[in-house]
Amino acid sequence: MADALADEEVVRFTSDLIRIDTTNRGGGDCNERPAAEYVAEALAGAGLEPLVLESAPGRANVVARIEGSDPSRDALLVHGHLDVVPAQAADWTVPPFSGEVRDGVVWGRGAIDMKNMDAMVLAVVRAWARQGRRPRRDVVLAFTADEEDSAEYGSGFLAERHPELFDGCTEGISESGAYTFHTDTGLRLYPVAAGERGTAWLKLTADGRAGHGSQVNRDNAVSRLASAVARIGAHEWPVRLTTTVRAALTEMAELSGVTVDLDAADFDVDALLHKLGSAASLVESTVRNSANPTMLNAGYKVNVIPGTATAHVDGRVLPGTEEEFRATLDRLTGSGVDWEFAHREVPLQAPVDSPTFRAMRDAVEHFDPDGHVVPYCMSGGTDAKQFSRLGITGYGFSPLKLPVGFDYKGLYHGVDERVPVEALRFGVRVLDRFLTGVE
Repeated sequence: MADALADEEVVRFTSDLIRIDTTNRGGGDCNERPAAEYVAEALAGAGLEPLVLESAPGRANVVARIEGSDPSRDALLVHGHLDVVPAQAADWTVPPFSGEVRDGVVWGRGAIDMKNMDAMVLAVVRAWARQGRRPRRDVVLAFTADEEDSAEYGSGFLAERHPELFDGCTEGISESGAYTFHTDTGLRLYPVAAGERGTAWLKLTADGRAGHGSQVNRDNAVSRLASAVARIGAHEWPVRLTTTVRAALTEMAELSGVTVDLDAADFDVDALLHKLGSAASLVESTVRNSANPTMLNAGYKVNVIPGTATAHVDGRVLPGTEEEFRATLDRLTGSGVDWEFAHREVPLQAPVDSPTFRAMRDAVEHFDPDGHVVPYCMSGGTDAKQFSRLGITGYGFSPLKLPVGFDYKGLYHGVDERVPVEALRFGVRVLDRFLTGVE
């Protein structure tokens, strides 16, 4: 069991890591090295031998292995990223890199995404060292760079260049799961991620005939691109229920007292979501694929018709629907507009009836008997996509017990990011029970 020192350390580690500015501005502009060195020192203090691995100057990752008591068991990966998205200090109540602890809350960029989880992991493994305990399975710890951009310098680099460090790992846990979600009907849910939509960032290009803005031009690249973008934005994607989403809908409906038959001929997913109330927000973005236009670029002068126009679209794809997504984009873009993947990552799905999922459920509900663990699929993605290339099945499990009204999802990449001290301490206890008990 985690001890009083772990309660103190998890708060201090969270605060200290926030103070280390690891802002990832994209395009290689980030320096995780100071945070990686901090993590490596904390791990060394637990008797481990962490490796600090740079993919480029300053782009540092940390990997360490804890030997389990049963070498016959598969290893488990626990990973968290060290970088954070930018923060504009003028918009914040508390300076975003202060790590200030105020009124029982730790403030700063990364408090939720995801230096809190990094700190919880450090606190747990150091408690093990003090108490002479260890898990049944080998546990590989990975603290990564670059998750907030392409992961090229972080988990992608580790999976490609250092796969041997993850030998034996079959499953992994990381961010975006097992946080308290209070429904408008009084339920306390803990959604654990057992899937992720795939990333499909698209670049659209329309070519036309350049010319004077006052002349008739029926080969206008801007018009052609605008029509394609409008079609994509207005498209109603069909319902595609994956195994994870079906399990989420079934469990949430049962908890809400709603009778549902997902296989009925007249099943209406939107009607079900309406009946689920606020809980619907956990699944509504993952019952379909999506493609949202986000960027447009064309021309350099108002009276000049450009010969080329480009747009970018943020596409997200459910497991098993990749070919349908491609065909739909071919149809929506139409003739005269080409599209390509600007960035692409695979969708993921993990079993919700596995011993590992049951152990996560047990760990959370042991410390919150009135809470209910439910599976869900992330609308976005994590480093689990890169580690999946090594055959590692990923779950989102970074437990926090949060008070009513705490806008967890709104604080991701948001202003005034913060985490309650008691939520961190709850997470340490849950992680400890899970990591030492999972078979």
